[in-house]
This record gives sequence, C-alpha cells and structure tokens, in this order.
Amino acid sequence: MWVVKIGGSMSRDPLLEEWLTDLVDFGGGRVVIVPGGGDFAEQAREHQDIWRFDDVAAHNMAVLAMAQCALMMHGISRRLVIAATDAQIRAALHAGRVAVWAPLDLLYQEPNRLTSWDVTSDSLAAWLANRLNAERLLIVKSCEIERDRSIDEYAALGIVDRSLAGFTHDAPYPVDLLSRTDGARVRDLLLHATTD
Repeated sequence: MWVVKIGGSMSRDPLLEEWLTDLVDFGGGRVVIVPGGGDFAEQAREHQDIWRFDDVAAHNMAVLAMAQCALMMHGISRRLVIAATDAQIRAALHAGRVAVWAPLDLLYQEPNRLTSWDVTSDSLAAWLANRLNAERLLIVKSCEIERDRSIDEYAALGIVDRSLAGFTHDAPYPVDLLSRTDGARVRDLLLHATTD
C-alpha cells in the first residue's frame, strides 16, 4: 500500500485532475490519497489569528479542511472512494479501488501530539502511513523539489512541516518528496511496482 499526499496548494492546479486520473488508473488496490487542506486550512489559520482560539479547535478545522479537499477530489474523480477509517480504507483497497482519506477520526476534544500547526497534512500522511504499515510515502508539492535535500532541510525552508522528520525518522518505507510536475515519474513507479 502506498500513501500519496497531494498538497492542498494543488487544489486550483490544472494538473490535479491528471494526478487523480493516473493514481486511479495505475494505483487501484494500492493507493491511499491524503489531501492537504489548501485554502480551507488557510481559513482556519486566519480565523485563529482573529479570534485567538486554541490549537485543538484549529486542528479540528484543518482536519475538516482536509475532508473538504477529499470531497472535492471525489467530485473531480468519482472512481475514488472516500474513506474516513482504517477499515474503510482497507475495504476500498481490497475492492481494487483508490481511497481518498477524509480524516474525521482525528477530531479531538483535548490537545495531543497531533493538535499543533507543527503537524500539518504532511505529518498526518506519515502518521497514516505508519498506522497502515505502508510500503511507500509520496508527498507531492507545488514547488520544485531537489532530490538531494533532506526532510529536515525542506522543513527549514517551510516546504514541509516541522514534525515530518520525526514521523518518518524510523520509517521502514521510502519517503519521496515530489513536485507537481513529477506525475510521469509516479506513473513509472506504479507501473514498475506492478511488474515486480
């Protein structure tokens, strides 16, 4: 199983539909998409700045933003299956489909290690990959990615969140940071994986 996080900054990008089509065409039964929160999550940040509510409320709003992006992705590609739980993800994959995660089970009443802006959808994708014993984690960003940089370097640049390195430090799977223009590379990876 591969977890593919698609950055929320791609929510208005014409390449988003191509990414979803390729993942559905070549990743059926193997891919779980984790959507970023995009503009919906930015609204949570902006409202927190205005009203000064705590990070638990902001986290919950950002989780709902991810769920909104999952619904949008499903609207773009009806072949995706919206899945909110581990069981729903596994059922979609077992049926040969691609799941898009709506992480509604991550709504919390009290603070924990996930309820901070240091943990964005990047780290939540790694958290899910760890929980599901994924074989690979791909994180797709809108900006250009240089393959020789570390996750810590990308965190320092603000490309990924500050917690991602901690979530992936001992990961038994490869972590690939990709640019929005790396769709052909992912197609090749998925095609190669099916022939192994």
